[in-house]
Amino acid sequence: MIHTSAIIDPKSKISSNVNIGPFTVIGPNVEIGEGTIIQSHVNITGHTIIGKNNKIFPFASIGNVPQDLKYKGEKTKLIIGDGNTIRENTTINTGTIGGGGLTKIGNNSLLMIGVHIAHDCSIGNNVVIANSGAIAGHAIIDDDVIIGGNCGVQQFTRIGKMAMIGGMTGVSRDVIPYGLSLGNRNYLNGINVIGLRRKKISNKQIISLTDAYKEIFRTENLSENLSSLNGGFKENSLIKDVIDFISKDKKRPICTPFSK
Repeated sequence: MIHTSAIIDPKSKISSNVNIGPFTVIGPNVEIGEGTIIQSHVNITGHTIIGKNNKIFPFASIGNVPQDLKYKGEKTKLIIGDGNTIRENTTINTGTIGGGGLTKIGNNSLLMIGVHIAHDCSIGNNVVIANSGAIAGHAIIDDDVIIGGNCGVQQFTRIGKMAMIGGMTGVSRDVIPYGLSLGNRNYLNGINVIGLRRKKISNKQIISLTDAYKEIFRTENLSENLSSLNGGFKENSLIKDVIDFISKDKKRPICTPFSK
């Protein structure tokens, strides 16, 4: 059902059984997958592709131009997957040429009221970002991450899978997979054990990860700590995820317990 007051450009591609509420505006380069529900007063513009079975709430602004002074109107994109919930007043911008030209959101994520996803961000699957979370440009948020309310994530920051960020945290350092991070300027406060248990990770793996965590962060010299890590730890896929994450981008600061 499409409300008669909705303004939909005839060049847009709207799949069957998409519901569009009153006073919603959809631009010419927008594609929307079947089963998606768009409530009233939503603006969807730009070169934006939205997948199937998403729910978009009033006053969301999706696909508008990036807040980057270097942007000069180039053709850049936003791709949103399937099954996401995008709550009121959320803003999601397209990419920039300098950042690869693409902002991407995966599947089955929840963006609560007032969330901002800036240009060139990559958001994984099953991510929860609570009210008023602000994700700056080029940030990478991996699968199953939970970000608490009123958090700010600095540009280019990486947050590894299944990490949890406490409310009102300023995230300026990369957070390892399965890490628990909080603070006015974020520090590492252990392993997200509750999140791991919710995902049915075995106690044996969790204990091994916790032991490895103590070794990896026993001093501030991560390179030395990793090189001396017991080889048996590396057989645990969770620990391997952490090691690979730290080793992947050595230019970025890693959040540690010493970051306080």
